[in-house]
Amino acid sequence: MRSAALFTVAAIAVACGGPDTPPPRGVIENDLDGWSFRRYQSVLDVEVWVPENRAVAHTASYARKDAENRGRLDEEDVVSAFVTRYQKDAGIERALVRFVRRLAQESGYQVEEREIADVRVVSVVGAGEAWAIWPSERHVVKIGGPGRRGIPEGVIEAYGERYPSRLKAGALDAPLPEGLDPVEPVEEDQPTVEEGDSPKPDWKKGKKKQ
Repeated sequence: MRSAALFTVAAIAVACGGPDTPPPRGVIENDLDGWSFRRYQSVLDVEVWVPENRAVAHTASYARKDAENRGRLDEEDVVSAFVTRYQKDAGIERALVRFVRRLAQESGYQVEEREIADVRVVSVVGAGEAWAIWPSERHVVKIGGPGRRGIPEGVIEAYGERYPSRLKAGALDAPLPEGLDPVEPVEEDQPTVEEGDSPKPDWKKGKKKQ
């Protein structure tokens, strides 16, 4: 009986991806420290696009347990996690750094490198939302939400254990990591994009399947 019980526990750990490995569907589908898992959804749009590297995206939402006990949830009591999983590792860091640099050029966003719960992230605050985003092996992780003033450390820590950050110190100002840059299609009768310019990122992507 004891052997059977141990086998069952091991099987559950493997099915969940283990305590320090990426979950099968990208996001952590269980309660975190102080936060209740609410729902999982697959995402149609990949926010950080990497040339020649196919990807799928997943999201989970969590609610603050104290707020659930009160029976009322405000925006500060909800946090979302977006995890984009790529087919291969190549080019992810370059694409993410380009993405956050373009955000830094937009008015209304404050973009800076930070360490939260020993995870090196890029913090993006503005336009009524706050996010932390970082690259990991074959993944990009983004945690936060609208109406937030900060990012909960417990959620960052949990995801940082599954997805160790590869963000290098000074990445916002250092030369871009190696990789390909996207080539934007040019439609007929449309002005071409001059060298050095690039389309603005859509930070609020994340259209979900119904």
